[in-house]
Amino acid sequence: MYDAISQTSRTGAIEAARRRSLDWFATMQVPGAPRGVMRISAAQDPADWPGVSLYGTYNGIMCLDLIGGLGGYSEAERAALVAWLEGHRRLDGIVRVPGMTGEAVFKKPDRDETWRYIDFHVTNYTLGAIDALEPGRRPNLAFAKPFLDPLKLKAWLADRDLNDPWQEGNNIVNLAGFFLLLRRDGDAAMRARVDAALEILYGWHDRNREPSTGFWGVGQLSDPTRLLHAFAGSMHNFHIWYHEGRIPAAFDRSVDYVLSLPPRVDSACIDVDAVDVLVHGLALLDHRRDESRQWLSTLLDALLADQNADGGFCDVRTGIRRQDGWVKGYEEPQGISNGFATWFRWIAIAMIADVLFPGRWDWRFRRTIGIGYRLGAR
Repeated sequence: MYDAISQTSRTGAIEAARRRSLDWFATMQVPGAPRGVMRISAAQDPADWPGVSLYGTYNGIMCLDLIGGLGGYSEAERAALVAWLEGHRRLDGIVRVPGMTGEAVFKKPDRDETWRYIDFHVTNYTLGAIDALEPGRRPNLAFAKPFLDPLKLKAWLADRDLNDPWQEGNNIVNLAGFFLLLRRDGDAAMRARVDAALEILYGWHDRNREPSTGFWGVGQLSDPTRLLHAFAGSMHNFHIWYHEGRIPAAFDRSVDYVLSLPPRVDSACIDVDAVDVLVHGLALLDHRRDESRQWLSTLLDALLADQNADGGFCDVRTGIRRQDGWVKGYEEPQGISNGFATWFRWIAIAMIADVLFPGRWDWRFRRTIGIGYRLGAR
């Protein structure tokens, strides 16, 4: 299936694409800012939209770490970039995007739920970038500690809206990521509290899982779009299981669902979610291995062909791209290269490459859970 000629051709194409993306990220540097502070795309004017550079920077740093672009950063440059990222944090540890106001956000009618979603998401991704620059740095997670109270955690889980499993998958994996950092850095009492909280999370998922798919979400058996969203949200939650050395229940059925999808470019989010499930399925299950490898191989070719001429990647080809939850904020055309999509595309490419060509590249997958995490990441 993977003869020497096709292997040589693919590895050469991956390496050429990697170098083009490294060159593209260099063009995203914000003038006058610490090295590594980046625009999200060529369309962003840092003077008009300075806050968007937080997105550009945390996506860019995690992608550079993944594909080998941080090796030339000096200790002083890393420290300056960490300080720049930390400068966006409040006293309770939440990271906020400058310029994002309450009048300009919407995710749910409940404003507190909207802010919690955005705060968890931006904070988790910023912490991922900081960990790439300074592994093991102890973050301030004061905002997350109240959720370790069993009654508060159970009440919060009871309010999760399974009509929107994609959003809730982000909510849950982000909070779980904060818990795992608290355990990593905490004493014996904190480790015990986190372990108890994780058991509550497992129990909630077990009670709400659809056994025929392995996913969480209302209406997924009667509506293809709801099923797709349930898959996308559940893939995030699966990271809790991977990190803890567990296999999600009915995980073989989740693999089956992904293999029912055509192996072609869709969106940056959907494509990386599908790859994540199959790659972890290969690591954890003895189930449809040849089919999974063939599916990944076909998608790899499509992903490489989808790289823009400038070396970056786009999310989708048409429409307007907006930052999640920021409805009156920054907008840009779809189809152009941006840091979020370029990172997500490289997570998918690197995961596939690590399966098909193990050891060829020293990919540095994210070590904290969320998009970009891989079981066994160093």
